[in-house]
Amino acid sequence: MTKLAEEGLNNRNPDGSAPPAGRREQALELAVFLFLIIPAMVLSFFVVRGASLSFVILAVDTVMRDLGLLSLVLFFVWRNGEPFAAVGCRRKNLLKEIGLGIALFIPLIYILPALESTLHKIGLTSPSNPLSALTSEKGIPEVLLASLMVMVVAVAEETIFRGYLILRLETATRSRAWAIGLSAVIFSLGHGYEGSAGMATVAFLGVVLAWVYLWRQNLVAAVVIHFLQDFSGIVLLPLLKQLNLLQ
Repeated sequence: MTKLAEEGLNNRNPDGSAPPAGRREQALELAVFLFLIIPAMVLSFFVVRGASLSFVILAVDTVMRDLGLLSLVLFFVWRNGEPFAAVGCRRKNLLKEIGLGIALFIPLIYILPALESTLHKIGLTSPSNPLSALTSEKGIPEVLLASLMVMVVAVAEETIFRGYLILRLETATRSRAWAIGLSAVIFSLGHGYEGSAGMATVAFLGVVLAWVYLWRQNLVAAVVIHFLQDFSGIVLLPLLKQLNLLQ
């Protein structure tokens, strides 16, 4: 056995588990994670819009990417000897949290479009072809795939941007306010295709979701809000327009 391996064994807890990571190790872990995720998110500014972009390819790529990042985050948490509850993964009062998420989403139906419209009027940009255009003219398979995509995105991104990033950023900055603000900004980077007005609106939503998560100490309500927001814009509204039920 090598000396490095012997030191690794000697540093473990009596039950064989790894000891919790210190602040320096968590900061290094956070730096590695941000190095992996931010360049890919910045590419959203250069997303090709229109018919040349296949919705099926986009959806499958999004699902696989988010599942990969979710797996990485959960590995970090497990490796550090932390409970998954540390990043908001709790099943307590599940139905109550789901109901709360639905109730909190209702005012956001009006607040978010009004905010984006106001930002657009003061000079911020909005895209001429939003992401929902990619999901128009869908059949049943595409509707099911889109629904699966928004579900995976909601679970994965809430775990990543609210549960994990706020935990690590608060440790790194020693400030919960900074952790909330930075996580919301990083969250908005993945929505560059929505223009500056859309990104600012997404950042505001990120702050709201962070508040809900920290209030409940549970990701379920935030996941429900995120899912309903994406489902209504990417699946429901285009489908209603396709069926001529909405002008």
